[in-house]
Amino acid sequence: MNPRIQELAKRIRRLEDEIENELQRRRAELNADFENKRIRFEQDVLEQQRRFKTGLLRYVLGARLRNIITAPIIYAVIVPLLLTDIAVTLYQFICFPLYGIARVRRRDYLVFDRSHLGYLNLIEKINCAYCSYGNGLAAYIREVLGRTEKFWCPIKHSRRVLQAHPHYGGFIDFGDGEAYRRELKALREELAGIKEDES
Repeated sequence: MNPRIQELAKRIRRLEDEIENELQRRRAELNADFENKRIRFEQDVLEQQRRFKTGLLRYVLGARLRNIITAPIIYAVIVPLLLTDIAVTLYQFICFPLYGIARVRRRDYLVFDRSHLGYLNLIEKINCAYCSYGNGLAAYIREVLGRTEKFWCPIKHSRRVLQAHPHYGGFIDFGDGEAYRRELKALREELAGIKEDES
């Protein structure tokens, strides 16, 4: 890989770590206590949050017509999401071990913690769970497909790719056949070395 790109990728990872540290600091400010992977807010924080909760009946009666009309369309997408989830999970469980690719831990991408927030009513909690599932699933699929691409075709495109997966920066430059033949094996071996908790 190009040394300059390697250095830039390291800087990006450091910035991502800084962002995560800042988010952790902010969570601590909100008195969130992480116990056994369940979030328990201090009682006074929960009481304060409940003051901002909209009652279920008021929430439904105050809903805009467009929200009511489009809700079935929005929630119908759960079917293709579930089918895609099953397909991608089966794919990686069957194929990744055969090629020596470390599996992606699905649970690292699907996070459902908003149900602990006292200011959300039942419908808002369901909405949050739906969004968490859809976006987490997209991130999970992106990682599975990123590892697949790194194994089979780790070549950059000739033009810019928006929001490329984390493996893309380490791909071989477009048109560099010599580097492709030289580096392909090493790139594939990196996939076997990925620890599950790094995914």
